[in-house]
Amino acid sequence: MSSVDRAVAAIREGRLVVIPTDTVYGLACAASTEEAARRLYALKGRPAIQPTALVAASVDVLVEHVPELRGRSEAIARALLPGPYTLVLPNPSRRYAWLNADRPTAIGVRVPAVAGPARAVLDAAGIVVATSANLAGGPDPCRVADVPDAILSGVAAIVDGGDLPGLPSTVIDLTGERPEILREGAVSGAEALERVREASEGYARAVTDS
Repeated sequence: MSSVDRAVAAIREGRLVVIPTDTVYGLACAASTEEAARRLYALKGRPAIQPTALVAASVDVLVEHVPELRGRSEAIARALLPGPYTLVLPNPSRRYAWLNADRPTAIGVRVPAVAGPARAVLDAAGIVVATSANLAGGPDPCRVADVPDAILSGVAAIVDGGDLPGLPSTVIDLTGERPEILREGAVSGAEALERVREASEGYARAVTDS
């Protein structure tokens, strides 16, 4: 059984895995149950109240699981993703509420620009919860060797994608009147905001023309 097959099987069984993304290595699990997410929080040493993102192979998959993204949120997501962004979007139906316990009407989403084994895992798993595969407050891992032993010992599978860029995704909150950069990472805040502006204007024009 390949590392991809082991990872997919583990995710489907509610266990934790380490997978590569387009930024850093991620600690991931199934998105469908709160129990799996709680195990992820416990292994990382992360408070359950801290938000965690949904990660999928495509925007289509995100919209399938969170249909309320349709409209402006989807337009912005399609303009920026796949790519090294985490978008915080409105979640009025409170789907996957355990991923943002302090603010369940918002949800973080990611579609990393990956190929090979990482893409194969996401294609097969459908949608996962993922955060960087480090201990809370520790450095972001760009190689499997950088993932702490305490994390590696608690996962059921590891997919090695080689050396990764090492900078985390840029996090943009799009739930308010104006976009807000919550974390500047692989993409500068200025560039991220410009891309959001262009996408928002394009969506507004499309709505007006229709």
